[in-house]
Formats: sequence, C-alpha cells, structure tokens
Amino acid sequence: MRISTGMIYDSNVTTLNQQQAKLMQTQQQLATGRRLLTPSIDPAAAAQALEVSHADATNTQYTTNRDSLKGTLTQMDSTLQGITGVLQDIRTTLVGSNYSTYTDSDRINISNALQSRLDQLVSMANTKNANGNFLFSGFQSKTQPFSNTAAGYAYFGDDGKKLTQISDTLQVGATQSGADIFMRVKNGNGVFVTQATATNTGTGLMNQGSVTNPTALTGNNYSISFTVAAGVTTYNVTNTTTGAAVLTAQPYTAGQTIAFDGMQMTVQGAPANGDQFTLAPSSNVSIFKNIADAIAALKVSVPPGNAAQANALASSISSAIANMDRGLNSISAANTVVGVSMNAVDSAQSMGDNLGLNYKQTLSNLQDTDYNKAATDLAQQQLSLQAAQKSFVQVSNLSLFTYM
Repeated sequence: MRISTGMIYDSNVTTLNQQQAKLMQTQQQLATGRRLLTPSIDPAAAAQALEVSHADATNTQYTTNRDSLKGTLTQMDSTLQGITGVLQDIRTTLVGSNYSTYTDSDRINISNALQSRLDQLVSMANTKNANGNFLFSGFQSKTQPFSNTAAGYAYFGDDGKKLTQISDTLQVGATQSGADIFMRVKNGNGVFVTQATATNTGTGLMNQGSVTNPTALTGNNYSISFTVAAGVTTYNVTNTTTGAAVLTAQPYTAGQTIAFDGMQMTVQGAPANGDQFTLAPSSNVSIFKNIADAIAALKVSVPPGNAAQANALASSISSAIANMDRGLNSISAANTVVGVSMNAVDSAQSMGDNLGLNYKQTLSNLQDTDYNKAATDLAQQQLSLQAAQKSFVQVSNLSLFTYM
C-alpha cells in the first residue's frame, strides 16, 4: 500500500489531537475534582449517579419535612402538657369548691376563677404552630377550631389529620382533630352516667358507678326510685327503655352497693320518698361544656340549711369531677400519640442521616476524581504526547531530498 505524505501528516495530527484531548480531560479532572466531566466518560456511572442524586435530593426534602414536623410536634406536646396542668388545677378547685361552710359569695368567687381558667384553656386549644396553622383544626388548619357561641362552645375544624411524608414509606400527623380530643369525651364513667332528678328533696347522693360485667350490659336507660314508708326506705330499679322491672322493693342501706345488668353503684345519705336517680349510656360532652356546667352550678344560690339544693350542688360537682377525669384521659391519650409520632420522626431522622451519608459516599465514588490515578494517568499521557510529538518531527523530516 502506498502511503502518501499527506496521509502521514493527517494520521499523526489525529493521534496528537486525541492524546492532547485525553491530557486536557485529565487536567480538568484534577482541577475540578470531578471524574465525570461528561456522561460519555462513563455512561453507566453517569446513569447511576443520576439515580443516586435524585434519591439524595428526595432524602434531603424528607429531612426538611422532619425538621418542620419536629417543631410542630414539640409545640403540640408542650401545649397538651400545659392543658393538662390547667385541667388539673380546675379539678383541684372543683374538689375544694363543695365545702358546706362556703357562702354563695365564696362560690361566685370560685366560679369566676374557674371561668378565667376556662378562657385560658380555650386559648391554648386554639394554639398555632410556627407556620400559622392551628394545631387542633384537622384539615382546616387556617380555621380557629374553638369558639364560645350563643349555643355554647363549638368546634369549627374537621376530623381530618394532616400528614407529613418523612420517609419513602412513612407519614406522620402534623395536626390532630380537636373534636376527638376536646369535644368527644364520654361523660360519667365512660360507659354509663348517673344523675339525680331535679325534683329530689332528700340528701341521697349517687356515685358514678362502675362496670362489673361488660357482657351483661344492655345499653338501656334505667331509673332507681326510692320509697320511704313507716321509716323504712326501699328502692325499685326499672329498665325505662323496655319498661321492665329489674329490682323491686329492695331494702336500702346507705353506702350499700346496688348492682344489676353488669353495673354497680352506691347511694350515700337519706333519699326522700319519691326521689329518683337515672342511668343512661355515656354520651359525648366537651371538656369546655363540662367546666361551664360546673361554673353555672356554683353560681346557683344555696340557702343555708337547704339540704336538697346543697345535695344537688354536690351531685353536679361530683359529676363534673368525674367528667374532668375523662377529659384528662383524653388529653393524655392525645399526648401519647404525639410522643409516638416524635419517636417515629427521631427514628426516621437517624435513618435519613445514614442514608444521606451513604448517598454522598456513593456519589463521590461515582463522580469524584481519584487523584492518585489521575496524576499517574497525566504523567503517562504527557510522556506519550511528548514521544508522539518527537516521532512526528522525525517522520515529517523523512525525504529523499535529504540524501541528495
């Protein structure tokens, strides 16, 4: 094959250009610290680096979500603990409000103090987070959840729970439904509620009772009526839902247990003839209404020596205290949910931090320059380029005219 001088020049120039391009690429890798200057250098590594970068960016967003959520949960936890403290103070005040030595004026002062605490409680239930969202409005985070209306304390949020994505597989609530926490608190003992009728004239006082056999519960309404004849007190128990007599002409002894259909309760004092107590399934009563009802009861005048009215007040306060205990349980349950969520965020944060380190290490392995290898390559490429340049000079000088 005949090789022309032009072919020799073209071939050598092409080789020199290729070697210079490789040398320049290595120089850039050393200067920038990046091995993958273009995807063509290592297409497989470039594709993998793109996937890892996307995963790292997603994990970074989850970290931002977790940080924001942690602040909200911390504030929610603090708020619920503060609410617990207020409710405990109210309960203590209620326990001490029923002393027989108190005058109407004393009870008015107590009711005013309780009203102040109730206002504080409503304000705390309307707490916002750092982003201006109400903590206990459900999905309606821009709507104030609680307000005292003409019809009583009302809830204007919903039952939703805003969720925040904190990892690929986990969402955690950033808000809670105030209806579940504050408005849907079962009264009485949580299963049934006892109440004295307004027409009672004796000194009988019934406790909140308890469940002895859940399988025997009927969910019906009952009445316990007392009869006093010839100095002897008896009682009848009637299922007012069905009209059936449950117990008849049972002798009454103060403090003795009255039990039927899986329930038991006691009555202290001396019921008058015709006095009656009712039992009904527990229903939802808001924490705010329970306190407001107790305040209203304390404002009712109790004339000295009026045993019936004093007994009615004692019954109202006893019911309020029992309902307060149920409210405290509701707040405690909500606080437990917050604690579990905070633990989940902490766990996800730890895992996310480890993932972030792994992603960055993987990206470094794929993209970053190996300086030892690059420096060695640069030296070899410089040597090769110098050799090619010298050989080209010698080849380009080959000519028959040199020997003539």
